[in-house]
Order: sequence, then structure tokens, then C-alpha cells
Amino acid sequence: MSIVRWGVVGPGRIASKVVQDFPHVPGAEVVAVASRSAERARTFAATHGIGRAHDSYRAIIEDDGVDVLYIATPHPQHRAVTLAALRAGKAVLVEKAFTVTPAATREIAELAAKTGVFAMEAMWTRFMPTIVRARELMADGAIGSAVAVQADLGVRAPIDPEDRFYNPVIGGGALFDVGVYPISFAQMVLGTPDSVTAHGVLAPGGVDVEEAVLFGYPDGRSASLFASLRCATPGQARMLGTDGWIDVLPRFHHPDTVILCRAGHEPETITLPHTGGGYTHELREVTECVRAGRPESAVMPLADTIAVQDIMGQVADQLGMVPQEGPAEL
Repeated sequence: MSIVRWGVVGPGRIASKVVQDFPHVPGAEVVAVASRSAERARTFAATHGIGRAHDSYRAIIEDDGVDVLYIATPHPQHRAVTLAALRAGKAVLVEKAFTVTPAATREIAELAAKTGVFAMEAMWTRFMPTIVRARELMADGAIGSAVAVQADLGVRAPIDPEDRFYNPVIGGGALFDVGVYPISFAQMVLGTPDSVTAHGVLAPGGVDVEEAVLFGYPDGRSASLFASLRCATPGQARMLGTDGWIDVLPRFHHPDTVILCRAGHEPETITLPHTGGGYTHELREVTECVRAGRPESAVMPLADTIAVQDIMGQVADQLGMVPQEGPAEL
């Protein structure tokens, strides 16, 4: 296909930022948007110059003029929309957290494999030019063998039971909003851990406010991670190896600069600015994969999404959270 036609499901704050990066994506065009509110859909379409506004998720899934759906609804709604889209043969880019339970993530991955339709988690961090370069340096042995990861991400969020951060019905909590970033980052660098230990604090409504998470590996490697909704943190990450380390400067989940520190060498600052708002790189990946007929991304494969969701499931269990997953059907 010459032009990959995109639709947006859930015209909220993040979706508004994402669609502004499409001018930087060759061969991609946003042609439709859907909301359960006709007014919100029309307003979003008018604001961003989108041709069609649908007043239901089902309507955009049945829109034959759409090839890919970017799904930016609250986390628990991802399951039903994504499953319906895959059954209709539409590729999907699903915001993180992919779902709020390991079972739902596996359900989606299994359907994607069965149908052969492209599906990817929107973990933009992995596509940032600086992160791509840092991974190349690690693969080339620039810091020796990876032994540990340290990462934090915290914000001081409004304490309001109805706010998206604290409302369990819409997937609130630190884990699914900010915790997914350090967890995914550590899994990217070190692989899936053998053990996960979590300590944290729950709000009265049952969502997590903060957690410290430790990954353990049989060979002694480890990750020390922190996520919070009650305090802002630097948002920095460090990848440590046997011969040095790489600092990913704040905020590590969308960085422009890393510092390579090697034994016997002066620190090397590497700056590779992201394009647009930073979403361009993942949008290009999806557009190119769909055009080429590939069922998933090699950079953000579904196996990694499953691994990260399993880790988050363990964290939730240890903290006493009971995530409220959405239905399987629209």
C-alpha cells in the first residue's frame, strides 16, 4: 500500500500529542477518529484536520478506509477494542500499559498470532534515537556485559479519587501509568527476570501510589526501579556493565542524551534529538511494518510486552492490587 491510513480510538490528551507527529511520518495519514462522545470526536477531528469522526469504537473498526488503529483509551478498555480490531483485520498500536492483566495481554497476543494481523505496544522509549544508539553500544560491548539497571520515574499527581491517576475503573495507579516505563526499560536491557520483589503504598481506592521493584536473575544481575505518583523524581536511568556504564539523562523514557562512561576513557556525551514530539519514531515503525506485511515489530515484539505485563502482574499481586480489566467485547 502506498499510504497507510490511520484511525484514532480515544481522542484524549496523549492522542492529541501523537497525531501532531504524523507530518513527520512518510506514507502515513490520519483519516478517522472515534469516541463514545460524538462531540469529542468532531472536536478532535476539526482540531487536527481529520476527515471522519465516528461516535462509536465499533464504527471506526468497521470503517473500510482505515488500515491501522492507534488505541489511546483508558487501559482497561484496550482489551475489547484491540480484540475487535484484530478480528476485523486492522493493525493496532496500543498505548502502554498494553492492558492491566497478563491474561488480557496474552489473549490479544494469541489472536494477533492467529490472525497474522500486526499488533504493537506503544512503548516509544525503545524507538528514541538515543536509546537505539545506547542499545547498539551495549551490543558492541562498549560497557562489557550488562550487570544492572537503575531507573526511576515519578510525578506529583493530583490526589483526587475521580482523577485518572487514582480511579481503578480506568486503570489508575503508578504501576500502569509511570511504573511501566522503568519495568519495560529494565526488561529491554536485561531480559525477563527470574524473581520480582515489590514494596509499595496503596491509596484508599486500591490503586498503587508508589512502589520500589527489584529484579533478580540467576547469574546475579539485578534491576532497582522506582515509580511514584506522590513525588516527582529525576526520571533518570543507568545501565551498568562490567567495563563501564551508560547514563540516560532525564527524562529517560524520552531522552535526547546519553553519556557513555568507559573504564580508561573520558565520558562521551551522545545527543540525538527526537523528531517532533518523540512519537514519530514508533509511528514510522508501525507504518513501515504494516506496509511490508510484517505481523509484529522486531524492536517491540509482543513477547516483550507479555513479559512486562507478567512482571506488572507480580507487582500488583505483591502490593495487594486487584486491577479491574475491561470486557472482552465492545
